[in-house]
Amino acid sequence: MKTILNKLYSHERLSKSEATQVLKDIAAEKYNDAHLASFMTVFMMRPITADELSGFRDALNELAIKVDLSDYNTIDIVGTGGDGKNTFNISTLTSFIVAGTGQKVAKHGNYSVSSQSGSSDMLESFGYNFTNEERVLRAHLEEANICFLHAPKFHPAMKAVSSTRKALALKTFFNMLGPLVNPSAPQNHMLGTFNLEVARLYNYILQAENVNYGIIHALDGYDEISLTGAFKFFTKHGEQIISPEDLGQKRIQQAAIFGGNSVADAAKIFKTIIDGNGSDAQNNVVLTNAAFALTIVDETKPFETAFEEVKASLFGLKAKQTLEKLVRI
Repeated sequence: MKTILNKLYSHERLSKSEATQVLKDIAAEKYNDAHLASFMTVFMMRPITADELSGFRDALNELAIKVDLSDYNTIDIVGTGGDGKNTFNISTLTSFIVAGTGQKVAKHGNYSVSSQSGSSDMLESFGYNFTNEERVLRAHLEEANICFLHAPKFHPAMKAVSSTRKALALKTFFNMLGPLVNPSAPQNHMLGTFNLEVARLYNYILQAENVNYGIIHALDGYDEISLTGAFKFFTKHGEQIISPEDLGQKRIQQAAIFGGNSVADAAKIFKTIIDGNGSDAQNNVVLTNAAFALTIVDETKPFETAFEEVKASLFGLKAKQTLEKLVRI
């Protein structure tokens, strides 16, 4: 690691193969916490390159415990986190609403590092037991239209750095990697990023792959459609800037999507919304994200049609039923 660190401190970049190897060594726990923290800090201080991100991703995918869910045409709905906005669990709620429409969801997630509550914190608080057994995950998809893949169960490298990431309590390049390394390799992706540069890197990487994807970066810094302002939307067909008004929505204030100060606070907000009792702002944010997810899976589906489908899922309590089924199975 000293050789790698000295190279990085000299403002050099890693080749794709070097990036792959150093992540494999991290997974093998060859480095101490100080080296790991130093290594991660480099990529907080300067942009990561496409080769570095691709190399890290290749290592994680090669080492991952994989599951085959290809029969189900799943979508993953996930953000990088690290946007510092401390919203409620928008992507997780969106996932349940999408599942409530009948669309299969393979949600990849983890505990929070830089905010109050990640998707794993939320599901664990509701009594969900993490698993990497393919048979169980398939059963979840069959019965609840959704399964959850807790990253440390599938990625030894993420597990190897979990304590260092938690101690840093800052976004690192692992935030960038998470949405790109779903171990079930879903056919559809809705990805949110905390900055525009990462969105462009994702677009560059995913353009070369045979998947449907939509990448979202809110221009005011959110890693999801926040309705607090316009957002950039990338697909394999191009990119565009979309405002809430373009979607027939009103702009909202940041305070309207605040996630609370603890996992308990976040869980209370989550429960209120999935019970159909959220505020207009909370509901419209998750419904807009969910509608976009459906249009990513089916490019011919108009946003307005998708919006009506996800409204029926949320207010018909189908999303709530998917959560109850998932926790109960």
